[in-house]
Amino acid sequence: MHFINLAIDNKIIALIGPTGIGKTKLSLAMAEAFSCEIVSVDSMQIYRFMDIGTAKATHEERQRVQHHLIDIVDPDTEYNLARYIEDAQQACNNIAARGKTPLLVGGTGLYLKGLLEGVFSLPPVKESLRKELQQQLAEKGRASLYSELQSIDPESAARIHPNDTHRLLRALEIFYATGIPWAEHQQSYNYGPPLRNVLKIGLTCDREELYQRINARVTTMIEEGFLQEVQKLLERGYSPDLPSMKSLGYRHLLCFISGEWSWDHAAFILARDTRRYAKRQFTWFHKDESINWFNPQQQNEIFSLINNFLMS
Repeated sequence: MHFINLAIDNKIIALIGPTGIGKTKLSLAMAEAFSCEIVSVDSMQIYRFMDIGTAKATHEERQRVQHHLIDIVDPDTEYNLARYIEDAQQACNNIAARGKTPLLVGGTGLYLKGLLEGVFSLPPVKESLRKELQQQLAEKGRASLYSELQSIDPESAARIHPNDTHRLLRALEIFYATGIPWAEHQQSYNYGPPLRNVLKIGLTCDREELYQRINARVTTMIEEGFLQEVQKLLERGYSPDLPSMKSLGYRHLLCFISGEWSWDHAAFILARDTRRYAKRQFTWFHKDESINWFNPQQQNEIFSLINNFLMS
């Protein structure tokens, strides 16, 4: 993996916040007002054919403002933090070379942290360990491995969904290969200088208002054909066991398609888990004291802050 360091003095704006808060609408206005190009900070929008469930900007919106790191790999392609950092650094450098300002937009906190603060390095995992964990998974089941992770790395377990087999196995691999929990690696083993000229803008609102927005978004996604999108992914040959297909929303509708859940139950759990995901995003971002928090309606105040940042 080859990293292309971002110029430390290049000015970058980041618009972050939980799912459903209104980042897309505001990001377009910001980009048009301040000559920005948007770099997605979303671990799911990288995948082609997964549009409705990942709430990508529409084709028309992407015509208004140049977007980067959307639709760059197929759903069965392995994609990780290190690759994201490399791709995002390249995109930001290209944007700056065109005389524009990179505008990072999204809610994947780990991707943002890795890009702006550096990536931690891990030793390779022995294939024998990987096979041993796969065998445990086959014999004991996912719940047993998740319970094991809760005991050895509770912080990672708290942010990994019990059904996310890929990340569950990864967390166990890291612990047994190094003796150090994944969460501790992420906190303590950073490489590369942090970027100085970054303005972080966070969107927040009353929690009940956000939950209502999320419920409405889930309804809209279903009306726009989210179920048909998942069915088409299956028709294209993408396995339900892929990490991308086990992500928020997709795994819920797959449970309906397989007959495991009723439609009403799948829709209810999808909305509930999306609200829980938003809560986890808030928890992650509120640890960062450098974020300037605004309500999505405070566009004038946000624009004033950006103007002062770019003029300084």
